[in-house]
Amino acid sequence: MITESLSVRVAGKHQAAPDVVSLELVDPDGGLLPEFSPGAHIDVHLPGGYIRQYSLFNDCTQRSHFLIGVLREPQSRGGSVAVHDLVQVGDLLRISQPRNRFPLVPSERSLLFAGGIGITPLLCMARRLQATGAAFQLHYSCRSRSRAAFLDEILGPALAGHTQVHFDDEPETALDAPAILAADDGRTHIYVCGPSGYIDFIREQARSAGVDDSRIHFERFALDEDQRPAAPAEGDVAFQVKLASTGEVFEIPADETITSALDRQGVFIPVSCEEGICGTCLTGVREGIPDHRDSYLTDAEHAANDQFTPCCSRARTPMLVLDL
Repeated sequence: MITESLSVRVAGKHQAAPDVVSLELVDPDGGLLPEFSPGAHIDVHLPGGYIRQYSLFNDCTQRSHFLIGVLREPQSRGGSVAVHDLVQVGDLLRISQPRNRFPLVPSERSLLFAGGIGITPLLCMARRLQATGAAFQLHYSCRSRSRAAFLDEILGPALAGHTQVHFDDEPETALDAPAILAADDGRTHIYVCGPSGYIDFIREQARSAGVDDSRIHFERFALDEDQRPAAPAEGDVAFQVKLASTGEVFEIPADETITSALDRQGVFIPVSCEEGICGTCLTGVREGIPDHRDSYLTDAEHAANDQFTPCCSRARTPMLVLDL
């Protein structure tokens, strides 16, 4: 899905933790930025041609600027390195309109679980919940206090009484998720973001406590190696893709992704994660049935078969007619 982009200027760049920088993005002409809701993210076009998604963590009522936090990934494919080493104050960047696949749901109580850089969308949620007087609790887990980003605000007076921090090297602060979730009253909604292992742990503990999936909300920034979609995979076969706008038909080999094969033949679809978790490449399907291999769309959206992620998904029919 290609959304309208806009230009922003980097008004500030700050070291939020040893491996985390925050960027303040503003309208170059001093205007207001688009509205967004807690949990929203933007696509950021970076030096080197990378497109990456970053959650907005500032107060969603403040439209004078956007704030994003970026972790320098040890196994970076270039995006986080570009932010840390190349992006400078004063630079102009292209970003997408904010979009939200991780929204707050009106509820009597919310439990927010953040692991590492997963604090960014949940910090925005916590700000909104506090501002509206809602009942909530934020649990922030990190390797150590020295590596925790945005700790001053998390422990500051605005969120006092709502937050608890948990550090691997401070055993007395250990997260007791089973005890926290055991008090579920059937009306609390759970939100979790962070490393895949952390997300899976919280989801499993919530289910064990009797929390049904409709009240468990999560967002992944990356997949663990064993969770990444096999695209292509053993047994995959070739198929065709037809562009609805021109009628052109392209062959997709058994051993090549759709985005790669189309790009090689002059048809560009923006990609970022290439794992089916971010939605950058989301494309409409006019005819045919996709072989969905993403974790971005819901089960209901998969069943509709009217959109898919061509970075990792394939086809169950000999041809897919795409909304391109």
